[in-house]
Amino acid sequence: MEKIEPMTLFGYNKLQAEVKNLKSVKRPAVVKAIEEALEHGDLKENAEYHAAKEQQKQIDNRLQELSEIIGSAKIVDPSDLEHAKVSFGSTVVVSDVKSDEEFTYTIVGGCESNPEMGLISFNSPLAKQLLGREEGDEIKVQLPNATKEFEIVEVRYQEIVFECN
Repeated sequence: MEKIEPMTLFGYNKLQAEVKNLKSVKRPAVVKAIEEALEHGDLKENAEYHAAKEQQKQIDNRLQELSEIIGSAKIVDPSDLEHAKVSFGSTVVVSDVKSDEEFTYTIVGGCESNPEMGLISFNSPLAKQLLGREEGDEIKVQLPNATKEFEIVEVRYQEIVFECN
Protein backbone atom coordinates (compact mmCIF):
# COMPACT_ATOMS: atom_id res chain seq x y z
CA MET A 1 0.00 0.00 0.00
CA GLU A 2 1.33 3.41 -0.96
CA LYS A 3 2.18 5.66 1.96
CA ILE A 4 0.64 9.12 1.75
CA GLU A 5 2.14 11.95 3.78
CA PRO A 6 -0.37 14.81 4.14
CA MET A 7 1.09 18.27 4.64
CA THR A 8 0.29 21.88 3.96
CA LEU A 9 1.94 23.87 1.19
CA PHE A 10 4.10 25.47 3.91
CA GLY A 11 5.47 22.04 4.93
CA TYR A 12 6.07 21.01 1.33
CA ASN A 13 7.95 24.23 0.58
CA LYS A 14 9.97 23.82 3.80
CA LEU A 15 11.10 20.34 2.69
CA GLN A 16 11.95 21.57 -0.81
CA ALA A 17 14.03 24.40 0.68
CA GLU A 18 15.91 21.91 2.88
CA VAL A 19 16.69 19.72 -0.16
CA LYS A 20 17.94 22.75 -2.10
CA ASN A 21 20.15 23.84 0.82
CA LEU A 22 21.59 20.35 1.28
CA LYS A 23 22.32 19.93 -2.45
CA SER A 24 23.62 23.40 -3.26
CA VAL A 25 25.30 24.50 -0.01
CA LYS A 26 26.02 21.79 2.53
CA ARG A 27 26.99 18.86 0.31
CA PRO A 28 29.38 20.89 -1.90
CA ALA A 29 31.02 22.27 1.28
CA VAL A 30 31.53 18.73 2.59
CA VAL A 31 32.94 17.53 -0.74
CA LYS A 32 35.40 20.42 -0.60
CA ALA A 33 36.32 19.52 2.99
CA ILE A 34 36.95 15.91 1.92
CA GLU A 35 39.19 17.07 -0.94
CA GLU A 36 41.16 19.32 1.41
CA ALA A 37 41.51 16.53 3.98
CA LEU A 38 42.77 14.16 1.29
CA GLU A 39 45.61 16.58 0.58
CA HIS A 40 46.87 16.03 4.13
CA GLY A 41 47.88 12.49 3.27
CA ASP A 42 47.55 9.44 5.58
CA LEU A 43 43.83 8.70 5.88
CA LYS A 44 44.15 6.40 8.92
CA GLU A 45 44.89 9.26 11.28
CA ASN A 46 43.09 12.00 9.38
CA ALA A 47 40.26 13.13 11.67
CA GLU A 48 39.10 15.87 9.28
CA TYR A 49 38.66 13.34 6.49
CA HIS A 50 36.67 10.90 8.65
CA ALA A 51 34.50 13.68 10.07
CA ALA A 52 33.76 15.05 6.60
CA LYS A 53 32.94 11.56 5.25
CA GLU A 54 30.56 11.01 8.18
CA GLN A 55 28.92 14.37 7.53
CA GLN A 56 28.56 13.49 3.84
CA LYS A 57 26.89 10.21 4.81
CA GLN A 58 24.44 12.06 7.08
CA ILE A 59 23.59 14.55 4.31
CA ASP A 60 23.05 11.75 1.79
CA ASN A 61 20.82 9.87 4.27
CA ARG A 62 18.77 13.01 4.91
CA LEU A 63 18.41 13.64 1.16
CA GLN A 64 17.15 10.07 0.72
CA GLU A 65 14.68 10.53 3.59
CA LEU A 66 13.45 13.85 2.17
CA SER A 67 13.07 12.29 -1.27
CA GLU A 68 10.81 9.59 0.17
CA ILE A 69 8.71 12.10 2.13
CA ILE A 70 8.34 14.47 -0.83
CA GLY A 71 7.55 11.51 -3.11
CA SER A 72 4.62 10.52 -0.91
CA ALA A 73 3.50 14.09 -0.12
CA LYS A 74 -0.11 15.08 -0.57
CA ILE A 75 -0.59 18.81 -0.21
CA VAL A 76 -3.76 19.53 1.72
CA ASP A 77 -5.39 22.92 2.21
CA PRO A 78 -7.02 22.61 5.65
CA SER A 79 -9.39 25.49 4.89
CA ASP A 80 -11.05 23.25 2.26
CA LEU A 81 -11.85 20.53 4.83
CA GLU A 82 -14.87 20.14 7.08
CA HIS A 83 -14.01 20.77 10.73
CA ALA A 84 -17.21 19.69 12.52
CA LYS A 85 -15.14 16.64 13.43
CA VAL A 86 -11.40 16.69 14.05
CA SER A 87 -9.48 16.39 10.79
CA PHE A 88 -6.15 17.43 9.29
CA GLY A 89 -5.65 21.13 10.03
CA SER A 90 -8.25 21.27 12.81
CA THR A 91 -7.50 23.28 15.93
CA VAL A 92 -8.76 21.34 18.93
CA VAL A 93 -9.23 22.52 22.50
CA VAL A 94 -9.14 19.63 24.96
CA SER A 95 -9.62 19.62 28.71
CA ASP A 96 -7.83 17.20 31.03
CA VAL A 97 -10.73 15.44 32.78
CA LYS A 98 -8.85 15.24 36.12
CA SER A 99 -7.27 18.69 36.30
CA ASP A 100 -9.63 20.73 34.06
CA GLU A 101 -6.47 22.16 32.45
CA GLU A 102 -7.09 23.11 28.81
CA PHE A 103 -4.72 22.56 25.91
CA THR A 104 -5.00 23.73 22.31
CA TYR A 105 -3.51 21.69 19.47
CA THR A 106 -3.55 21.97 15.70
CA ILE A 107 -3.14 18.78 13.69
CA VAL A 108 -0.51 19.10 10.96
CA GLY A 109 1.85 16.97 8.86
CA GLY A 110 4.81 15.23 10.47
CA CYS A 111 7.37 17.62 8.98
CA GLU A 112 5.39 20.60 10.29
CA SER A 113 4.90 19.53 13.88
CA ASN A 114 6.16 21.77 16.64
CA PRO A 115 4.67 20.71 20.01
CA GLU A 116 5.95 23.87 21.74
CA MET A 117 3.66 25.85 19.40
CA GLY A 118 0.77 23.41 19.78
CA LEU A 119 1.32 21.89 16.32
CA ILE A 120 1.09 18.10 16.57
CA SER A 121 1.67 15.50 13.88
CA PHE A 122 -1.35 13.61 12.60
CA ASN A 123 0.71 10.49 13.45
CA SER A 124 1.15 11.37 17.14
CA PRO A 125 -0.70 9.23 19.71
CA LEU A 126 -2.90 12.16 20.74
CA ALA A 127 -3.80 13.19 17.17
CA LYS A 128 -4.64 9.59 16.24
CA GLN A 129 -7.17 9.51 19.09
CA LEU A 130 -8.59 12.92 18.18
CA LEU A 131 -9.12 12.39 14.44
CA GLY A 132 -12.79 11.87 13.61
CA ARG A 133 -14.02 12.96 17.05
CA GLU A 134 -16.24 15.94 17.80
CA GLU A 135 -16.98 18.41 20.58
CA GLY A 136 -18.11 16.70 23.78
CA ASP A 137 -16.36 13.40 23.04
CA GLU A 138 -14.08 11.97 25.74
CA ILE A 139 -10.94 10.07 24.85
CA LYS A 140 -8.28 8.11 26.72
CA VAL A 141 -4.80 8.59 25.35
CA GLN A 142 -1.73 6.54 26.19
CA LEU A 143 1.06 9.11 26.27
CA PRO A 144 4.74 8.28 26.86
CA ASN A 145 4.54 9.11 30.58
CA ALA A 146 0.91 8.31 31.48
CA THR A 147 -2.62 7.59 30.35
CA LYS A 148 -4.70 10.78 30.19
CA GLU A 149 -8.39 11.38 29.74
CA PHE A 150 -9.47 14.40 27.75
CA GLU A 151 -12.78 15.94 26.79
CA ILE A 152 -12.94 17.72 23.45
CA VAL A 153 -14.12 21.24 24.25
CA GLU A 154 -13.93 22.79 20.79
CA VAL A 155 -13.08 21.86 17.20
CA ARG A 156 -12.51 24.66 14.69
CA TYR A 157 -10.47 25.76 11.74
CA GLN A 158 -8.17 28.72 12.08
CA GLU A 159 -5.25 29.76 9.92
CA ILE A 160 -2.17 27.84 11.00
CA VAL A 161 0.81 29.85 12.22
CA PHE A 162 3.93 27.74 11.73
CA GLU A 163 6.68 30.06 12.91
CA CYS A 164 7.04 32.86 15.43
CA ASN A 165 7.83 36.20 13.83
